Amino acid sequence: MAITSYPFDGQSVTESQYSQLFREFADSGVAASAGSSSFSVSADGASMDVKVQPGFAVVQGHAVLSTAVETLSIAAAGTSTRYDRVVLRLDPAVNQITLAVLQGVAGGSVPALTQTDTGIYELSLATITVGANITAVTSAAVSKERSFVGHSVGAWINATRPTAPRLGKLGYNYDADIFEFWDGSAWTPLVSSVSWSSLTGKPSTFTPSAHSHEWSEITNRPASLPPTAHKHPWGDITGAPSTYPPATHSHSWGSISDKPSTFPPSGHSHSGYLEAGDTIAWANGSKQPHNNSASGSGTWYAVWVEGDGRFCRNTSSIRFKENVRDFEIRPEDVLALRPVIYDRKASEETPEPRKNEVGLIAEEVEKSLPWLVNYLDGEVDGLRYDLLGVGLVAVAKEQAARIERLEALVEELARAS
Repeated sequence: MAITSYPFDGQSVTESQYSQLFREFADSGVAASAGSSSFSVSADGASMDVKVQPGFAVVQGHAVLSTAVETLSIAAAGTSTRYDRVVLRLDPAVNQITLAVLQGVAGGSVPALTQTDTGIYELSLATITVGANITAVTSAAVSKERSFVGHSVGAWINATRPTAPRLGKLGYNYDADIFEFWDGSAWTPLVSSVSWSSLTGKPSTFTPSAHSHEWSEITNRPASLPPTAHKHPWGDITGAPSTYPPATHSHSWGSISDKPSTFPPSGHSHSGYLEAGDTIAWANGSKQPHNNSASGSGTWYAVWVEGDGRFCRNTSSIRFKENVRDFEIRPEDVLALRPVIYDRKASEETPEPRKNEVGLIAEEVEKSLPWLVNYLDGEVDGLRYDLLGVGLVAVAKEQAARIERLEALVEELARAS
């Protein structure tokens, strides 16, 4: 037959038929008021576990009931952020709806749900953000994704409204000729009536748009108008003298034509600062120490020297940066650095070698932390000591994480004893 009907007495009705029938009554979702704790997912806070509260739900026309808090384990974190999903999974092949965790890919997006019509169907409850190297899931990492069912549309008069409606219950009130919904405490019109007096935030006045008025429409206009400041072409002036002796006057710089665009500087020097010709050699740490004290109320900047010898200030504001992303630094590479004390070799600029300088050897640093090394003419030249603190952040974070784990272990041992 081309037409099938069910269910009737004495008739065999399949699971697929019941599922199709029930799906017309309710979409898949948690059967509870929106915002309730039914099948709510929360972080354990001290481990990689999450908790799922009891609840009742409909998944593709099948019912699932949980009567106790369930615990799910989230897989260990990696070195990059990933996203996992907590779902209710319907598997008709085994006649079961279970809680499951869809594990995402490191650095990838939220894993997609499997939602087939007659096979596996997954209903999302929450997304878990698994940060790099974390050891516990926090509440901030749990994003709830539950959908809710049970809000059917009805029709009633004031006297026959539902007595125990769920939040969001919607229906047509043909006493009042309006659609209304239950907001948790009262029946509220779906579309409120609006009057000018009921509007909030409305402007007290309105700026007129661009327009014009006919001269004849203007009242109290003057009979005559004194001329405003204006000009006349020289050719329109009669009786003008043929020549004018110039009076004492001056010219602004902007009014001068054919002026040079640049001026070569004359010979000069900058006392107390840089001498002519000084570039990168002035800042190599060996030419001259300066004992000048810093004074004044201006802003002071850290200075870099570019490869061509020009000076520039060190800037760190986000407005100078783009394509910002995390930079992985291994704490063991930082801890492997070897502080040394040494004497600097003599040169033409520093005939007397400087004794007992303290620092690092750039070639040694290059093996593990090459981004701290400066190169000149293709050879290792110096170190970015100003970036060493960035490396120490990784050491500090690892030490902090280790301390946190040890404190947690001590607390666990204390509770066990």
